[in-house]
Amino acid sequence: MQDSVEVIVVGAGLAGLVAATEIADAGKRVLILDQEPGQSLGGQAFWSFGGLFFVDSPEQRRMGIRDSPALALSDWVGTAGFDRDVDRWPRRWAEAYVDFAGGEKRAWLHAMGMRWFPVVGWAERGGYGSVGHGNSVPRFHVTWGTGHGVLEPFVRRARAAEGCGLLSFGFRHRVDDLLVENGAVTGVRGAVLANDAIGRGSPSSREVTGEFEFRAQAVIVASGGIGGNHELVRKNWPARLGGPPRHMLSGVPAHVDGRMLGIGERAGARVINGDRMWHYVEGIENWNPIWPMHAIRILPGPSSMWFDACGKRLPGPLWPGFDTLGTLEYLRRSGHDHSWFILDQQIIRREFALSGSEQNPDLTGKSWRQVIKRAIGKGAPAPVEAFKQRGKDFIVRDNLRELVAGMNELTGNQLLDHDHLRREIEARDLQIDNPFAKDAQIMAIHNARRYRGDRLVRTAKPHRILDPANGPLIAVRLHILTRKSLGGIETDLQGRALAGDGNPLPGLYAAGEAAGFGGGGVHGYRALEGTFLGGCLFSGRNAGRAAAAACV
Repeated sequence: MQDSVEVIVVGAGLAGLVAATEIADAGKRVLILDQEPGQSLGGQAFWSFGGLFFVDSPEQRRMGIRDSPALALSDWVGTAGFDRDVDRWPRRWAEAYVDFAGGEKRAWLHAMGMRWFPVVGWAERGGYGSVGHGNSVPRFHVTWGTGHGVLEPFVRRARAAEGCGLLSFGFRHRVDDLLVENGAVTGVRGAVLANDAIGRGSPSSREVTGEFEFRAQAVIVASGGIGGNHELVRKNWPARLGGPPRHMLSGVPAHVDGRMLGIGERAGARVINGDRMWHYVEGIENWNPIWPMHAIRILPGPSSMWFDACGKRLPGPLWPGFDTLGTLEYLRRSGHDHSWFILDQQIIRREFALSGSEQNPDLTGKSWRQVIKRAIGKGAPAPVEAFKQRGKDFIVRDNLRELVAGMNELTGNQLLDHDHLRREIEARDLQIDNPFAKDAQIMAIHNARRYRGDRLVRTAKPHRILDPANGPLIAVRLHILTRKSLGGIETDLQGRALAGDGNPLPGLYAAGEAAGFGGGGVHGYRALEGTFLGGCLFSGRNAGRAAAAACV
């Protein structure tokens, strides 16, 4: 490592890499510290699906989507629900990010070699009216190569800077304190952890073998959020979402522990919106786990029927893919920690995808042949079929009575009544015979199929679930899985950390999830999806460029 650097970046995830490469490009020396081993370079982004939010992109226009920055900002503000005094900077970050997403973001990434799958996804569809939550149009652009494809340009740039002597890595260096002198952050101190050859994402040793102290003109905190620390998640859980679950799964590795938020706060930075968080309700236990309580999220199309633990069908617009946090709030008030999808083979084949780079080998491996097979194959994608066969949360039966019996057996209770579920599903099936219906979910399915992308690869043709020709029947037990922190260190548009008086804390910057993806909470209460990686890119770039410019 360099004996003397201008900037220290805490965290070797996407935001940290973006910040560090921008600093190196400016000719400044930068040191990246991370408590994990080098094999975990890239952090959570490595495991991601690689979704990015663009506005009025060529991909959208080719799919017949009419988008604009004005529409996107209206959707963002309606979704975020900014209503606090501390939302001043988050809202300014939101405005700046939408401009970025509709402006230079795509060209900047494209110039580094990044490409995107041509069919744009439609996430978080809302359903509460024009001024409410949700994307009015599809904006979820899957990066060709998934999370690996997002990371690759920045890893390549970092390694090139390392070769030039401008960038150094300090893996297994856990920052325990920020050094503060005369009111300014001047460096970091912490513990050197024992080398560990554990696989990427698996829990690593916390054995301490030494200490360190490094000084610099600026420190950027890019250490992520709290999703791997269930104690902190429960501590910050907001009452508006009901009580915290007794049982949760983890959508992120254990090292996503939130330590640096408290460390930044002790140094004088203000942490805001800690009660805003983004957790999913479509989690399933990974039959081949990498980290403790490892969950995979189902990315569902709109056709599965959704029931709570007692068999009550969820009301509109709480259908698959429409409102993540609205569904979480509703289910937390049900008194149970799980819910159910009921579907059939035609729906799982057409509509089920799994979040994560490792669950999408066709997109991650950039194989058009496998992608085409996904679209026209008779079975579901191989990772989905593997979960259907091996996952403990999947029940497959030839008739509804046996399916319900299996569901009750899995949970060890008799909460579900066969006759009630049959009435619900039969009534729904009667709505299929016409191109119009009174069932709002069926209306939403018809609307989805008006979009060419959904009709081609994402939404099953409307059909009767109880028709044996579409079977077998499938039930999936769904868990809550932790994922993102929507609050964090408050920052201005340069990524400078702000103190309690609202002024910048000299020498300290923050980026990525540690900064609430910008400003201490750019998403407000809810996200439009495809905006987490993009928030890391934008906030990392801003903080890196500002820190480099401030160095003498």
